[in-house]
Amino acid sequence: MDNNKIVEMFEDIADLLEVKGETVFVIRAYRNAARAIDKYPKQLSNMLLEGQDFRIIPGIGEAISDKALELVSTGRLQYYDSLIAEFPSGILEIMQISGIGPKTTKRLWNELNVTSLSKLEESLDNGSFISLSGMGKKTSDNIRLQLQFQRDIGDSIPLHVARPLAGMMVDFLKANCSVAENIMWVGGIRRFEESVKEIKLICTSSNPESVVTVFLSMPEIRDAISTDTHEVSAYMDQGIKVSLQIVDEAYIGSYLQYFTGSTQHNIQLRNHAASLGFTLNEQGLTRMDSGEYESVTNEYDLYTSLGLQYIPPELRQGSGEILASMGNSIPNLVRIADLKGDLHDHTNWSDGRDSMEDMVHAAFQKNFQYLAITDHSSGRGIANGLSVDRLAKHVKKINDLDKKYPSMMVLSGTEMDIRSDGSLDYSDDVIESIDWVIASIHSAMGQDSKTMTERIQRAMNNPNVDVLGHLSTRLLGTRKPIEADFEFLFKAAADTGTALEINASPERLDLKDSHIKLARELGVPLVISSDAHSTEGIENLEFGVGIARRGWCEARHIVNSLPRNLFLQYLKTDKSERTRFFAGLV
Repeated sequence: MDNNKIVEMFEDIADLLEVKGETVFVIRAYRNAARAIDKYPKQLSNMLLEGQDFRIIPGIGEAISDKALELVSTGRLQYYDSLIAEFPSGILEIMQISGIGPKTTKRLWNELNVTSLSKLEESLDNGSFISLSGMGKKTSDNIRLQLQFQRDIGDSIPLHVARPLAGMMVDFLKANCSVAENIMWVGGIRRFEESVKEIKLICTSSNPESVVTVFLSMPEIRDAISTDTHEVSAYMDQGIKVSLQIVDEAYIGSYLQYFTGSTQHNIQLRNHAASLGFTLNEQGLTRMDSGEYESVTNEYDLYTSLGLQYIPPELRQGSGEILASMGNSIPNLVRIADLKGDLHDHTNWSDGRDSMEDMVHAAFQKNFQYLAITDHSSGRGIANGLSVDRLAKHVKKINDLDKKYPSMMVLSGTEMDIRSDGSLDYSDDVIESIDWVIASIHSAMGQDSKTMTERIQRAMNNPNVDVLGHLSTRLLGTRKPIEADFEFLFKAAADTGTALEINASPERLDLKDSHIKLARELGVPLVISSDAHSTEGIENLEFGVGIARRGWCEARHIVNSLPRNLFLQYLKTDKSERTRFFAGLV
């Protein structure tokens, strides 16, 4: 069991204990343990193998350590099973709805007998929800929107959940099945869809039966759905559907293309093949007139045989890529190697895990040419945001570190709250002393579209705001995006010289691909940022690059693909001229 699952279980225990009315000290012990494990750099499973005591983790006492040991050793926790049996089965689901915490859940249960999502919806419909003191119509409307949102996403799996699981399965097969070769994930994961319905793998093998056996032996596999010699489907412990297709090596190129999809892309590709006198299926190309099979050993050969430029998986959406390929107009998509720096990073000065020194050193080891330390402003009290006095010390510390790393420029920065009226947390005279300013929405997300649009526009009009952070504020699978006139805001961003962030935090992927494409077409400078809260979080950039590629971005569209000297010129350019300056660098 990995740390994320342990953290989730301890948080659930704390929530259930709060509903139960347990003492604050016991509840706090589990919350502190969850926080400590979440921030700890090592997996508890590895610590167990190395014989390390979990109590070396700050905030972990003997009782919690024993429970963590039971979880890591057995994958279960008897205390959790006993605790959850004391509650109706829907209580945890209710607490997953944004806006409903343990205290509200307890009131709904005790006062209205609301013990499931369906009963929660009933209470909204019949008005009993707003009969509770403190639960007005606005709260009721927000909860209703969240319930609809949960229905809309259905059983989809966020990419940040699906991709690591797919990677784990690939690694397991490589380590435990010598006869499995060319193991790859396909489907929506390979296309970098923000969510998928299932995890799909393909491989080749001279012994498919052995591969199926090993696949089903994975500890996370719960129930086999179907199996035959060349295909197996099953459910994992989390209820996620997974499948493995074992294909003939002679057809690997066409199978890889077919199972990568998308459905619309494959339909359009088959139609294009038919127009050239071919039939196309998962086994490749066949000439209609002669029935002659055309060997396809890789995807590049498949597209080339159809007179097409190779189409990267991220663009296979059925939205103009075939036509672009026919005209040799597929862009040279941005790669992780194109990024020269990261411009959104948090440290333990606010809500990050690691020290400023550790974050800077991690960036240095990646050969970055520049890094912005952007801890939260004072408005983010829950994130230990910086007062003006602390900010001054923060800037001094950054300047000292900048001198220690002459080959890398360390920028002073802030992620500053855009208040409900569009004003900013710091005054202009304060933020003028900062190198890089991100303005983000963190509160009052339920404003109507007109109010929200005007609020964000006011922030963009500030000459000191360099970039808007995670514009839609969405959290995949848990929080809806804000309502705003995004096209208007993209035009305003281009007009004011305000860059837009592609936030690479896997839970956000914000901007989404369609917004990235529109912003790019409107000439808005874009920034791919990790929003890292730990040294490992810098690896988030991979997700930002993936979603940027889905938006047809090349390196020339990304501000932090600029080498240090040109990025400095960009920073020194008057904000009102930056869009023109950036476009002129191409």
